[in-house]
Amino acid sequence: MPNILIIGATRGLGASLANAYAAQEDTTVFGTTRQNAAPTGLDEKIIWVKSVDVSQEGVGARLVNQLGSLGGGGGMTAGGVKGFDIVIVTAGFFATEDFASGPKWEEEVKMYTTSAISPPFIVHSLYRAKYLPSGSKVILVSSESGSITLRHEKEGGGNYAHHASKTALNMVGKLLSMDLKEKGVVISMVHPGFMRTEMTAGVGFDKYWDDGGAVTPEEAAQTLIEWVGKLDMSKSGQYWAPRGARDIGTADVTIGKDLPTPLELPW
Repeated sequence: MPNILIIGATRGLGASLANAYAAQEDTTVFGTTRQNAAPTGLDEKIIWVKSVDVSQEGVGARLVNQLGSLGGGGGMTAGGVKGFDIVIVTAGFFATEDFASGPKWEEEVKMYTTSAISPPFIVHSLYRAKYLPSGSKVILVSSESGSITLRHEKEGGGNYAHHASKTALNMVGKLLSMDLKEKGVVISMVHPGFMRTEMTAGVGFDKYWDDGGAVTPEEAAQTLIEWVGKLDMSKSGQYWAPRGARDIGTADVTIGKDLPTPLELPW
């Protein structure tokens, strides 16, 4: 019975992943929420790990403590820990910036904290608590926006922390893959696709949905689940776009055309 943990499972890609995994037979799905109560409208099979906020100091310890409080229920063994087969860290925060109005300190800090600072604390805490046995797969949801190679004048500047926090996440993932290789734990960074979510609509990116090839979170989740199913140690520490370059607007002018799917992305 696969145990799956989704960090940030209440909306968007995280919610779609949790629902899709919960719909599979013989899976036990855990999802985190920042709230003290379980969200409504999602699969009743999902076991909620409450009060886990990735933007707050101590998130790793808090996560482990909350998992421990589940006791013998929800796929945990009565006498101790039963590890996770798959952990997907997909919690995110996005605020736009441009040079004319200037960067925003608090929003930058939140983007860096959410995307790049919290993941090593989460992974380290899970490993130390024996929730990541050999064979576990950890997927860090990044973005093509974190690739320096893919940046181009065609797209322009701005959105400093959105891009740079994902670049930092890619570095974190690469280093974690080195730390955990001998432990048998796979670390993968992925661009899940440009999605039609509340987050992208909230920053005005819904105007790019049609021309940019945006997909629903459900579509992105299904592709990612298929990708994770085939993922092994040979791709640990790498940066991939499971859906290929179809929604990467600068791909043609930076890395070429007629690219394969899935596509390994340049740093």
